[in-house]
Amino acid sequence: MNLLILSANRNLYSTRRLVEAAESRGHSAKVMNIGRSYAVLSANELDIYYGDHRIEGVDAVIPRIGASITDYGAAMLRQLEMKQVFTPVSSLALVRSRDKLRALQILAKEGVAIPRTAVAKQPSDVDALIKEVGGAPLVVKLLEGTQGKGVVLAESKTAARSVIEAFYSLDANILVQEFIKEAKGADIRAIVVGGQVVAAYKRQGREGEFRSNLHSGGSGIPIKLKASERAMAVKAAKALGLKVAGVDMLQSARGPLIMEVNSSPGLRGVETVTGIDVAGHIIDYIATNHGQSKAKAKDKIGA
Repeated sequence: MNLLILSANRNLYSTRRLVEAAESRGHSAKVMNIGRSYAVLSANELDIYYGDHRIEGVDAVIPRIGASITDYGAAMLRQLEMKQVFTPVSSLALVRSRDKLRALQILAKEGVAIPRTAVAKQPSDVDALIKEVGGAPLVVKLLEGTQGKGVVLAESKTAARSVIEAFYSLDANILVQEFIKEAKGADIRAIVVGGQVVAAYKRQGREGEFRSNLHSGGSGIPIKLKASERAMAVKAAKALGLKVAGVDMLQSARGPLIMEVNSSPGLRGVETVTGIDVAGHIIDYIATNHGQSKAKAKDKIGA
């Protein structure tokens, strides 16, 4: 199998591990910076070039596209899809997952449990908005935030009102969500590959920190998921059309609640904490399924 990995840096842990896993299984794996590629289109011609080299002979592609070039990366990925190159993360699923509000709307529509969420643009009644998510304490999130950045816990109604109004004064796009106190500053990251949870670990925020991201100083421990948590993670990935996903969830009194579904989950945290060869699971799934794309050729491009 000839595998193409779309990544800005071949030395990143996740990219390096995918290359190692592919090559250890006898596959060819090349890394391409999608931001430096370009597309050429004409009647019956849908090609991608890197410099003066046309990209061809690719059986499957793994997008590890940075958030800053999501739209361009998705366009290049879509061109490869149109050439019937298999990918576990379609261009449509990539765009869906990167848009936090759109992703939550899809999850809610598909019956996936999420924290109660509100979104507004300069609401006429901030107090009513706060009430809709259960009052303070509550969480305010920037739609463009990543790795725990742009997330604020407002512990009182006065603080919540101030934070919301401050973000609106900056013309920022935000979500307001209920605070799940019983989660105690922890969440679960589950890696779903081909409709199966292959690894999971619990991330605990440092003392006095409600964000659990490892980038924010949190720690991780392996965890065995309950059947309900495993089922919810798989359901969330399926709702967004992702064959490979990192699903973040909270343990609440009413069951698992999905916070976010990541289309390019980092592998360092989960592999280090669990010792599971997640990269290998991804490569094995692609190797087993890549031939089906050409056989079926039923892409939903443009949906």
